[in-house]
Amino acid sequence: MHSIKQIGKRFWYSTPISDTDRPVLGMVVGSGKALMIDAGNSESHANYFFKELQERGVPHPDIVILTHSHWDHIFGLPALGETLIVSSRETKEEMVKLQPLSWSDEAIDERVHKGIEIEFCAAAIKKEYLDERNISIVLPDVLFEERLEMNLGDVTCIIEKVGGSHASDSVVVYVKEEKILFLGDAIYCRMYAEKWHYKIDETLQLLDKLEAFDAETYILSHTGVLSKEEFQQETSMLRTIAHLTERYNGEKEKIVKKYKEQLQREVSEGEMDTIEQFVNGY
Repeated sequence: MHSIKQIGKRFWYSTPISDTDRPVLGMVVGSGKALMIDAGNSESHANYFFKELQERGVPHPDIVILTHSHWDHIFGLPALGETLIVSSRETKEEMVKLQPLSWSDEAIDERVHKGIEIEFCAAAIKKEYLDERNISIVLPDVLFEERLEMNLGDVTCIIEKVGGSHASDSVVVYVKEEKILFLGDAIYCRMYAEKWHYKIDETLQLLDKLEAFDAETYILSHTGVLSKEEFQQETSMLRTIAHLTERYNGEKEKIVKKYKEQLQREVSEGEMDTIEQFVNGY
């Protein structure tokens, strides 16, 4: 089940649901405008968010910013009505490619068979939509290239394209006055591939960009909220494994051995998965 939580004075978010791949949705409310972050994986998802926020006296969004073009972040757009949709130019270009597609079980299964779609997302779409699958790809109204700053009235949002292995069009939203950095999926591995993977250079460049923000709270779309300390632990793991992958030319056994020595403990299941993903991308 979802829940709605508030951080500081100006930020609300919904918790994620893994079964149907519903990501975190965010809302930044200033004295002048309200900005929603991501539109959800269905109209039902978006409407749940609106209903819960309305009960808390939070207004309907004036603007929605998309963190990237993957289905679970954009399929809720038809529920937003006249809300202004903002994205990077690359995100819109990727969304245009989705417009001709059919979302029937047969069409989705065919794309999985061809390697265009992945089984994880195919299963989540079927669970989220069941038999009623009226999916419409609504395109953004306003585009930016690299960086955008929005003054919502007593709160400023800095929107920056950061890329990364997960999606080259990934953007983050920094809520300046609350010191919140909404990461979307930026820090995750690439899933739309034969093997899930991280690229070393992409990951290190991404981490440099993320660590430049003066944030205290970090929002990950499918993980939830991390403190600064937890985020630093995550980025330290990614940096260390990236450097070891490069040092040992993607040889998994050597990477695991050295990483274990550095930790002075056994390698966790999550860390093993990350090592595998860096090896896959090497």
